[in-house]
Amino acid sequence: MFLVRRGVRERTTPIGALHRAVMRWGEAERTNSRLAFRRWVDGVAFVDVQAKTYADFWTRQNEKTLAGDGPLWVVLGDSTAQGLGASSPLHGYVGQVLNALKRRGSPWRVLNLSRSGAQTRHVLADQLPLVEGLQPALVTCGIGNNDILGTPPKRFRDHLRQVIERLPSSSVVMDLTVPDGLWRIGGVASPYVAGINQLISTTATARGLTVAEVSRHARPPWRGMLAPDSFHPNNLGYRRHADALLAALPAGVLRP
Repeated sequence: MFLVRRGVRERTTPIGALHRAVMRWGEAERTNSRLAFRRWVDGVAFVDVQAKTYADFWTRQNEKTLAGDGPLWVVLGDSTAQGLGASSPLHGYVGQVLNALKRRGSPWRVLNLSRSGAQTRHVLADQLPLVEGLQPALVTCGIGNNDILGTPPKRFRDHLRQVIERLPSSSVVMDLTVPDGLWRIGGVASPYVAGINQLISTTATARGLTVAEVSRHARPPWRGMLAPDSFHPNNLGYRRHADALLAALPAGVLRP
């Protein structure tokens, strides 16, 4: 094996060639990592823009809902209820379930009170009070994703119990996606999230409320299921949330 450099023909050893190959591979890996990081940053920025436009969409939609007729579905929750990461607000799980309900022949209306970034404390303070005075045929609540890292565990559990205890009797509670194999900390966080889901199931069952087991439907592999920010679901990912909710809806909702 020879290397030509500056007009000099030099003999190289296999070790030297291997070293150069490793260096080239390392440089390629660093380049790929930088490109992946830039794509992720762009994805986060893209979803941040969606947070404003999707909130505006649901505000306009809510105005039409309050002026309309038909069975009322009230949605409580965070950015997943807004549909962030999907190609449009109606391609999130709320829009997909709404389309499925309408295909059954009933003129369902949806009042989406969710907010991007919401935690359990926001549902208690801001969203649940807006349900008072309404007569919804269905209320769904999916909350807790932003509390996993943002709320101390004891406070998170206390708030979650309070949310479930204050929900109307026509409610379905959605549990949380267990992040198995998702990000580097997914395996560490999974037991904690599984414990939160057990709390959701126990508290909701004690109240006679149904639980939509997103944790059973939204499972690895995640490839092709996530938005560009690698956190929110995309259209296909939200399909799993929609399937979980549709499977949990009472028969009276499916056949009003």
